[in-house]
Amino acid sequence: MPMLESIKPHPSIPLAGAVRVGNMLYVSGQVGYLPGTSEIVPGGVAAQTRQALENIRAILEEAGSSLNHVVKTTVILTDVQRDFAVMNQVYAEVFGDHRPARTTLGAALARPGLEVEIECIAVIP
Repeated sequence: MPMLESIKPHPSIPLAGAVRVGNMLYVSGQVGYLPGTSEIVPGGVAAQTRQALENIRAILEEAGSSLNHVVKTTVILTDVQRDFAVMNQVYAEVFGDHRPARTTLGAALARPGLEVEIECIAVIP
């Protein structure tokens, strides 16, 4: 499968940041890290949701797509009961009128302090 060479995480992480198959782009889960770092953006689930979506936007644009071409997202929250409404509000603001299919679930994330992770599938027009 063709990994986009410019869209990959740190070399020690055994995954692709995004993989293109035909005109589909599969974006690995993004968290609220400040770009180019492993520093979690301050501000809780709202700030982390916004940053994760901004990280996705950057990957999509680098691959020739955009948030408007996202067809499916998966959102993982560490505390669905507490954080769903806040995440949903930020998510709606970022996506605007575009409404991709979405699954939201709760799970522990790989690093303490992370509260949300978002992955997506998008079309490259």
